[in-house]
Amino acid sequence: MTAFKSVLLKLSGEALMGNDAFGINPTTIESMVSEIAKVVQLGVQLAIVIGGGNIFRGVAGGAAGMDRATADYMGMLATMMNSLALQDALRQQGVEARVQSALRMDQVVEPYIRPRAIRHMSEGKVVIFAAGTGNPFFTTDTAAALRGAEMGVDIVLKATKVDGIYSSDPNKNPDAVRYESITFDEAIVKNLQVMDATAFALCRDRQLPIKVFSIFKEGSLLRVVNGEKEGTLVHV
Repeated sequence: MTAFKSVLLKLSGEALMGNDAFGINPTTIESMVSEIAKVVQLGVQLAIVIGGGNIFRGVAGGAAGMDRATADYMGMLATMMNSLALQDALRQQGVEARVQSALRMDQVVEPYIRPRAIRHMSEGKVVIFAAGTGNPFFTTDTAAALRGAEMGVDIVLKATKVDGIYSSDPNKNPDAVRYESITFDEAIVKNLQVMDATAFALCRDRQLPIKVFSIFKEGSLLRVVNGEKEGTLVHV
């Protein structure tokens, strides 16, 4: 019996790059999907929100003088490409997945329809939410918090490159300490960049816990879902 019945997994676009400079690394996505498949086989209901930073970042486009809203829409299209790649990789591992997009692209993916997404999950299909919230100025972290709340999941799992939340950047400071658990308020006061403020506030208000862990550690996702010691829990 797993610790959580339904979870929302937030993957960054950068996680798909592996060691490449940009794009989707086939080996990386394959190993990631095999981790996801193990969790689905346990009967856990799983939804995924994926970023687009490996292809295009709206923030960077805006900083380079592009209209920010336009840049954000381009970022949403990047998440669409990632979602399709993820869906296909899951299919190859025998896991059925559906992509639902906040921006309509009816020839390619389903539009976001909440009752349908809930039904897919209850039938054991993985639901991948593409195009963020469908609005500029909102990050895919915020989309993860929003969809997690809408799907009524038990926990939001934020997959990163580091194995939890540290007191400071562990790559720069060898004395950085990893927290096993921390409250939302502590994380805000200490200015620990777990998620952006909007996503964070949404999870706090909905009393939706967040688990931050490294997707690159073998078996980490499985351990998190089983409620074992892994990563950092952010709770009310």
